[in-house]
Amino acid sequence: MTPRRTLAPALLAVLLLGGCGGAPEEIGPTGVDGLEVPTPSPDPADFVDRIDNPWLPLVPGSEWVYESTGDEGERETVTVTVTDETRVVAGVTTTVVHDVVTDARGRVVEDTYDWFAQDTAGNVWYFGEDTTAYEGRRRRPTTEGSWEAGVDGAEAGLAMPATPRVGDGYRQEYDAGAAEDQARVLAVGETRTVAGTTYDDLVVTEDTTPLEPGLVEVKYYARGTGLVLEETVSGGEERVELVRARLVASDA
Repeated sequence: MTPRRTLAPALLAVLLLGGCGGAPEEIGPTGVDGLEVPTPSPDPADFVDRIDNPWLPLVPGSEWVYESTGDEGERETVTVTVTDETRVVAGVTTTVVHDVVTDARGRVVEDTYDWFAQDTAGNVWYFGEDTTAYEGRRRRPTTEGSWEAGVDGAEAGLAMPATPRVGDGYRQEYDAGAAEDQARVLAVGETRTVAGTTYDDLVVTEDTTPLEPGLVEVKYYARGTGLVLEETVSGGEERVELVRARLVASDA
């Protein structure tokens, strides 16, 4: 569940790692306790029917509303809703999350259905997306960026580890040439005020993609809430912040 594109290494070192004794140490060959990320052949038996990871809780009925400010000051609203629908992707039953971006005039800019599932250890996996964007003056639709694990070589990536640690690194998605986002955990336990609300115990990640060299985003995930802030620190000036949320508690 991430608002669309939507952070320079020196700046990150000053802001996020200055008090941590230097750059984070890489952990393991895959970055997360030997998990195969991305995974080419997920076993349905390894997954559960809920997503209650503390930093990415995706419980049906929950909704997050974000306000986005772009490079040129343009504003958009991003509404993310966890539906009660499921979809089988690569043999795994996933939770369907609906992500709608509207512009300042209320017109839909992008309409996306994302597919997530949580394994028995509590890691949340990203299985793909069906996205439609409306571009240009004529608002012609394009599905560029859509991908599905198990189709044409695409593989599920890791959206959030069960226990994030500084230095963890992982691919969030993999469809060669179309979807290659990756993340690294910069900090755990940070505090930040976003839109008037102070969040503690934040997990902070640096997100990049080889498909857009130079683009660096920092994302902040709050325990019990999920994503609360995105800041582009290189390759743009976008900021996306949570302005309100309706959270449904897990029954588990």
